[in-house]
Amino acid sequence: VQLQASGGGLVQAGGSLRLSCAASGRILRINEMGWYRQAPGKQRESVAIITSGGITNYADSVKARFTISMDNAKNTVYLQMNSLKSEDTAVYYCLARSYVTYWGQGTQVTVSS
Repeated sequence: VQLQASGGGLVQAGGSLRLSCAASGRILRINEMGWYRQAPGKQRESVAIITSGGITNYADSVKARFTISMDNAKNTVYLQMNSLKSEDTAVYYCLARSYVTYWGQGTQVTVSS
């Protein structure tokens, strides 16, 4: 099973980015997908999670700015990030949970102030 993330980059504060992550390989059933992030010197933290049924959960710091969505047919999760702040700068990792948890390789998001 592989998770391929894309969409990171450099953006000015107030700007937007859209991350995508596609899961491929032998996955019997994905129950949820989501995004974590890790900033330099900090622990990895949950950003947003979505279940296959569409239930979402966001970190307080990104509520009303980020939107997570999922295409079940494509095993792909998206993260629309608006009104980006410098504190959103981090490596973003996608994950997929079935009977085990799979992690993507990470994509860098840098927000310049």
